Amino acid sequence: MAANSAKDENVLVLMDGTKISTRPLKISLLRPFMKKFEELTAVAQDNEKSMDVLIECVKIAMKQYKPEILEDDVKLEEILDLPTVYKIVEAASGVKIQETDLLNM
Repeated sequence: MAANSAKDENVLVLMDGTKISTRPLKISLLRPFMKKFEELTAVAQDNEKSMDVLIECVKIAMKQYKPEILEDDVKLEEILDLPTVYKIVEAASGVKIQETDLLNM
């Protein structure tokens, strides 16, 4: 079986109807993604800071999934909801997580 098989790919629909194909990040993006993701533990008690870290993780993932979305930070936040952010983080890392896992870090 190939490392990146078709079953590893999922299609997510953003709030504006944009479809993105997600799969685990390539190593060159996974490194900065995981470094940013680790920052969650330090800000877990601050919802705003936690959201900022998650959005930064999504931005790293979007470099692989749909780079043109990164042109406008405001638009990016307008087309995401929290469940989709969690799905993107999960798809990017290749690790199954639950919303409660992120909230209890």
